[in-house]
Amino acid sequence: MAVALPDIPRGALADALRASAPEPLPPAAIDRLHAHYQELRRWSPRLSLVGPGTAAEVMERHFGESLAALPHLGEPAARLVDLGSGAGFPGLVLAATRPGWEMTLVEAQERKWAFLQAAARRAALSCRCLNARVAALLPPGFPEAYEVVTVRALRLPPPTLAAIVERLTPAGRLLLWAGTEAPPLPVGWAVAAETPLPGSLVRRLLRVERA
Repeated sequence: MAVALPDIPRGALADALRASAPEPLPPAAIDRLHAHYQELRRWSPRLSLVGPGTAAEVMERHFGESLAALPHLGEPAARLVDLGSGAGFPGLVLAATRPGWEMTLVEAQERKWAFLQAAARRAALSCRCLNARVAALLPPGFPEAYEVVTVRALRLPPPTLAAIVERLTPAGRLLLWAGTEAPPLPVGWAVAAETPLPGSLVRRLLRVERA
């Protein structure tokens, strides 16, 4: 179900972002995130990008939860693959805060993929948007190596997750947004850290690494 999102001036959006961000956000990052939100607002009435139950808390629930990943990214410049990017959470948000990174956003639904491309252009982000469905046999165009994989609001079968983590570099990490129970992890991988998510008593961000 598509929903209308409120107009949020840049100043109010900056205050909301900085209140939930675990690190300082420079003005350029705020500009890119504001552009992302404006494009999200433009597309939302005709495309289900944000659920009606979370539309009133889009800054905390979606932008805030995405920003929670920042302390887990590590390297000053690296490669990140975001699976099931949808409305750009966390992929576009992280691209806006790490413009020097090589970002690949993977989305199976063609209309949401089109939104990602439009939002990336409006925010002047160089991230690559791949229209593909991931499975145990990874699709053509899927990156061969990367340091970080992010998965939010998408449950992947264990064989698919295993194929994805096989391409992580030796020090690579998988970031999973989860509820009370962690999803099944590939053999040889374990939760290395947990971060509570803003506004929730049960949701958390899991950092998964080689055991």
